[in-house]
Order: sequence, then C-alpha cells, then structure tokens
Amino acid sequence: MLSLVAAGMAGCGSGRADVGTTLRNVSYDPTREFYQAFNRVFSEYWVGRGKGAVEVEQSHGGSGKQARSVIDGLETDVVTLALAYDIDAIAERAKLLPKDWQRRLPHNSCPYTSTIVFLVRQGNPKGIRGWNDLTRGGVQVITANPKTGGGARWNYLAAWGYALGESGGREAAAEEFVRALYLNVPVLDSGARGATTTFVQRGLGDVLLCWENEAYLARREFATEQLEMVSPAVSIQAEPPVALVDVRAEQRGNRAAAQAYLEYLYTTGGQTLARQHFFRPSVEPGESFAAMKLFTVEELEGGWAAAHQKHFRDNAIFDRIYRPGRSGG
Repeated sequence: MLSLVAAGMAGCGSGRADVGTTLRNVSYDPTREFYQAFNRVFSEYWVGRGKGAVEVEQSHGGSGKQARSVIDGLETDVVTLALAYDIDAIAERAKLLPKDWQRRLPHNSCPYTSTIVFLVRQGNPKGIRGWNDLTRGGVQVITANPKTGGGARWNYLAAWGYALGESGGREAAAEEFVRALYLNVPVLDSGARGATTTFVQRGLGDVLLCWENEAYLARREFATEQLEMVSPAVSIQAEPPVALVDVRAEQRGNRAAAQAYLEYLYTTGGQTLARQHFFRPSVEPGESFAAMKLFTVEELEGGWAAAHQKHFRDNAIFDRIYRPGRSGG
C-alpha cells in the first residue's frame, strides 16, 4: 500500500524476536514500498545461508536531506539515494566511503533506473501531453524542491534537457523554458513523496512531475480511474545508486551483511522485485515500460558535479529562475 506520509525510522525486516543483525538503509522518498518487500526477501535469503536472522531499519526523505543527515552523524550501513551527487557528498565531506564507490558494483552502482513522467487527473482535463504543456497559462505543476530532493533534481534536469534539445542547444532558451515552468509551480515540497501527497491527497495542481515508479504506485493505490500517467516522448534516465557506508558498517559490525544486501539487488530475485515495484531493472531491462527517448545527466552536463555547480548551488540557475509566490497557475 502506498504510504503517502512523512517517513521516520521504521523496522522492515523479519519482525522476529531472535534478530541477530540489524542493518540500516538510509534511502530517498519513493522507495518505501520496494524496500519493505526487498528487506523481507533478503532476510529470508540471509537466514537460508545460515547467517542468522536480520532486520533492516529504513529511513526515507528527500535525497539531499538524507545525505546531509548521514554526514551529520545518522548511523547507517548502506545508502540507497536518488542521485550519485548525494553519495559523493558523503564520501567527500564525511570520508565514510571511498570516492570511487560507484565502481564497486555493476552498472555504476545503479541496480535499477527510472525516468520522469507526468501524473494527471482523470480525463486529463488540461490536455497535458508533453513538456510544452507545462508552461501554459492556467496549468499548475506540482514538483519538489531541487535544493532538498533528488527526484526534484531529476525533474528539473528532464525539463532542461528537453528544452535544450528543442532549442538546438541554446541555453538561454532552455533557461527561459524552465523559468516559465516553475512560474506554474505553486508550492515546492521537500521531497518526492511529499509532492505526491500534495497532488493526490491534497488535490493541489493539474500535473505532478514524478518518478515513473511513483506514478505507477499512485495509480495502483488510488485507482486508475482517478489518475492517469502521461509518458513524454523525451525525458531523462534517472539513475538512483546504492553504496556501502564502509566506516559506519564496520563500526556496527555489519560490513559482510551490508555488502550482501546490496549485491542481492542485482540477483534475479532483487531485479524481479524492482520490476514489480515499477523500477526499470538494470540487469534485465525487459520491455514492460513505455518507450521513451532518454538522455543521461552525463550526456546533458558531463556528470552530477558539473550539473550541481551550474544549476543547484547557491545563486546558480535554479535560484535565479525560481521566486516563491510568483505562480502563474
């Protein structure tokens, strides 16, 4: 069941009294349902190997905020965040894992991917079909704050990349397009799940920019006759990575279990669960998702470090274009 509530720390493991190992996974907003299922399956696998019972505690929130919590001392064995930049920050600022962490697991430590789509209301009353429709007058767009949420950064870059392609690479035109889009944003939530709550439960806005898996989950929870998903022809390939937090896992005596936990994401069982929760599996992609032309952040900006400097640091492009209280919707 889709839990559209703020997340704290919750145990999602075996629930048994004889738990011998307690792992902690600090994650981002729209992975709650997936890791609830994954943690149960991994616990069964771990017991089956004769390693003893294991419980997994979860923490969810905006990806950037979660990374800062780990840097500030939140104990965890693994992080499963929305973008590589947030794990890079943990490596660089807190020295809790090596800077080359992304090379340690297949597919640049991304066991699954996603993309950015639109969620609209029954009958799509505003006729939202593509990115250009999000800049029209009278259309309210719901998205999270890219200063705190990883999914929100993917939303922003998906719009930027679309506009850059349409304009033939003219950054001034892309900036003007994204400015017009954010003029239609009445409120910025701190994370992706908060934005979904605003759109679905509070009934605010005409279209939600969101992770593809979040759109599927919302439709399953609130019935397909209430919500419709629109897959734009062009979007970004969102690559949420995972990593062992070496220093903390070793301090907690959990390194072996934590490493196995991440590796299990790449097994047939882990990949099947990812697909069932509407993530795009990295090992066995399949053909069950909408065909879209996807570009990567590497192709767009040369990687997350460059994208952050250009768009999301203080006084960069996002700060220039977004002014709270100036919604055009």
